[in-house]
Amino acid sequence: MARIAGVDLPKKKRMEYALTYIYGIGLTTSRKILDRTGIDYNKRVHELTDAEAAVIRNDIQDNIMVEGDLRKKVTLDIKALMDLGSYRGLRHRRGLPCRGQKTKTNARTRKGKRKTVGAA
Repeated sequence: MARIAGVDLPKKKRMEYALTYIYGIGLTTSRKILDRTGIDYNKRVHELTDAEAAVIRNDIQDNIMVEGDLRKKVTLDIKALMDLGSYRGLRHRRGLPCRGQKTKTNARTRKGKRKTVGAA
């Protein structure tokens, strides 16, 4: 089993999709990594040699921010917005959607379970 950036990749998946299990790597980035390292998209994770896994590991470490560092950066960016008092920061602080969605009927993911107000 290949362990890259602290994530165990699923054995049976093709490499281009397996790399997307790492936080911060999507399909496009995954394909760019495989192009740079010269590894075939269709190769399965269990077919990967230790040398190829090391090449991928080094490429990700050198060129892309992933997992813990990226999560920390996102958290700090949101905290900075909240400290600035920007509109987006206020929406984050109140637990409401930040990107223009309506909140009258939807937004249950951000707002949480309904709280009934004014029922007799």
